Amino acid sequence: MAAARSHEGPGPLRRTGRVIGHALHAPFTGTARGIRKATHAHGAGESGLGKLIELHAVNGAGDVMITVALASTVFFAVPTDEARGRVALYLAITMAPFVLLAPVIGPLLDRLPHGRRAAMAASMLTRAVLALTMSGAVATGGLELYPAALGVLVCSKAYGVVRSAVVPRLLPPRFSLVKANSRVTLAGLLATGVAAPIGAGLQMAGPAWPLYGACAVFVGGTVLAFTLPHEVDSAKGERKARLVPPHGVAVSLSTPGLPGQNDGKGAGGKRSRWARRGERGERGERNGERRPGLRSVGPSVLNGLQANAAHRALSGFLIFFLAFLLREHPLAGQSAAVSLGIAGVAAGAGNALGTAVGSWLRSRGPEVIVVAMLSLALGMAVLATLFFGTVMVAALSDTAGFTLALSKLSLDAMIQRDVPEEVRASAFARSETALQMAWVVGGGIGISLPLNGVLGMSVAAGILALGAATSVRGLLSTARRGSPHPRVA
Repeated sequence: MAAARSHEGPGPLRRTGRVIGHALHAPFTGTARGIRKATHAHGAGESGLGKLIELHAVNGAGDVMITVALASTVFFAVPTDEARGRVALYLAITMAPFVLLAPVIGPLLDRLPHGRRAAMAASMLTRAVLALTMSGAVATGGLELYPAALGVLVCSKAYGVVRSAVVPRLLPPRFSLVKANSRVTLAGLLATGVAAPIGAGLQMAGPAWPLYGACAVFVGGTVLAFTLPHEVDSAKGERKARLVPPHGVAVSLSTPGLPGQNDGKGAGGKRSRWARRGERGERGERNGERRPGLRSVGPSVLNGLQANAAHRALSGFLIFFLAFLLREHPLAGQSAAVSLGIAGVAAGAGNALGTAVGSWLRSRGPEVIVVAMLSLALGMAVLATLFFGTVMVAALSDTAGFTLALSKLSLDAMIQRDVPEEVRASAFARSETALQMAWVVGGGIGISLPLNGVLGMSVAAGILALGAATSVRGLLSTARRGSPHPRVA
């Protein structure tokens, strides 16, 4: 009888159980296979870029869950006047120290070229621990919440710096750096869009639950960081770069010494020492003479960084200013929650669209794109000042997200084109740090202004006008003259 049953195959109950089990897990496995197919397309799987894309998606999901928890505690749970005080305290305790720490992050991580996977894993694991630490204080809003939030912010930006340095090491064949960054950024945006409502749902179960979710996400990210290929930890051929004005003196990596003739006794020796030290990527001052700042980089990168700093400052300004303005003075016919949702959705949609368009325009003149984006944002800010209202707030939020994404990708293209490969990773690290500092400045302005819509839009236009005044002329001059470096498609 036993032999007969063995030939009949599994019983009806077992078959039914298998069918139900397959039906339950099929959507998850199918979704996972679809995500893996998308992230690993066009050679990204073979080069390791696909795993970095997935890691960045995990990073975005964890960060947005922490943001949901903090926003519910610091912003939504108290009256507007008290919320402004709490957010100002948040800025003072977290952002202000970060301004001091930010210039240190890039150089510090430059000293860890062989430990980038470990650095990203440490960033993830530290945020997991800090999320658990904040879960005990998030309900009360105690002061112990803010040092932990500072730690999360520093770890998040440290991850971003390392990620920017890693991307050039994982480029698939015939892949431009701007296209790779577009994919990575878009993955982070999509993950943020998925995780935000999940975090909001967890918030309904209790103020600590989004932080528990963030902890679980970051633990997974810790493991995923170590699955990146070993090329991530390779520093072969890399040198350091400093994003500071060269003070009129430029040194090329291919130049044996400083430009100019031997001008007298001892000068030739100084040039020779500078050249040798320049080959090792070091900077400083010796014998009272100033060392050059950023090597082998034309003015387009520095001008592009100034323009992007204006976009990033605008982003920080709008986040804080509109958050309080729309809570206290909702858009006509809308509640405060709907008004904030309109601005947030518009900004997110613009950012995603800009990222997608940036990938399509990857081989076009980046200087012209940056100027066009700055002009578009400035024009929209002026219109929002003149015709402040629901439509203009949504339009400015959407335009700010679109122009920020596309301008940043264009800056990536300029760094790829003009910065030699051996210093490109270091330049990315320092540019990211400078842009974060601009965001902090913009956020500080936004929290300090009176809640007047026309005044706020005027300040937004002023931020962009300042960026245009410092960068547009140089960018257009470079675009007309042409880059001395070959364009990279």
